[in-house]
Amino acid sequence: MSLILFAFVVRVRDGLPLSASTDFLHDKELQERKQQLKVISKSLSSLPERGTVKGHELNIHFLSAEGVSYMTVCACSLPAATAFCFLEDLRWEFTACFDNSAVALASRPYPFLEFDSAIQKLQQHYNQKGGPSLEVTLAEVQEDLRTSPPQVLTIEDMALTNGAANGHVEQTAASGQGQRLEPVSAPGILSLVLNIMCAALNIIRGVHLIEYTFQDDYDGLWNVVAFLLAFLCCVCQCHLYLFHTCQKKLKSFTLLTLIILCNAFLFGLRNICQLAFHMSVACLSTLLTLHRKLLDRNMDCGV
Repeated sequence: MSLILFAFVVRVRDGLPLSASTDFLHDKELQERKQQLKVISKSLSSLPERGTVKGHELNIHFLSAEGVSYMTVCACSLPAATAFCFLEDLRWEFTACFDNSAVALASRPYPFLEFDSAIQKLQQHYNQKGGPSLEVTLAEVQEDLRTSPPQVLTIEDMALTNGAANGHVEQTAASGQGQRLEPVSAPGILSLVLNIMCAALNIIRGVHLIEYTFQDDYDGLWNVVAFLLAFLCCVCQCHLYLFHTCQKKLKSFTLLTLIILCNAFLFGLRNICQLAFHMSVACLSTLLTLHRKLLDRNMDCGV
């Protein structure tokens, strides 16, 4: 049986998968470890450079250097020194093929899929020979591990760090800024156009009313405030629909409530039809914002 079962290369700052070995095994624990790699890859920026996650029959080892992390799933019987020797060799191979700028500019998952052949070759060498093939020697790695042993982690540590449980990653506020939403739908475009129209009507009426407010000793000041506040809420609704943010539900309902209150306050300056139009647009925008989900970024490690 092979001792090194899977290898995975990811970018540290955001967990973007760069390359991975092809595996044809369907072992249950191996599939679980590959799912755990997803969780670990999202937490690499807050983890030490070297670490080990122990399992029942399979362990995960990872080594991070120069913004890239090299990860592997190995049999528990494989010595840690050999596993990290493999990762060091993998690092040498990868850095010889791709520079830091190529890694930094990568924008889609698995941009270096052609590196799979190099991983397979190195993996096969270790499974057959059981030792290093490049610059690193086993004795050097053993000495390095004695002086600076890898941190032993649990998958629960990963879940706590990443805000996840049982291998299902939950987006945090910090990482949410880099997440992509589903494509804008036709109703979404309509909602944006209507929201922009409402915002324009509010700012035009508000600015126009300011002139009369100064002439009438500020009697209509609160009407101006209501128009301008409604304008800002419409703009914020457009932003909320287009971009992912934390506490989206709370912000959506807050904006909807403010728009309804502003329009209710403006009853008299607007007729029933106008009020119904503005409130309906706000409700539509809120509904579409809440139903627009994050794009399911395919992070499956199996290639």
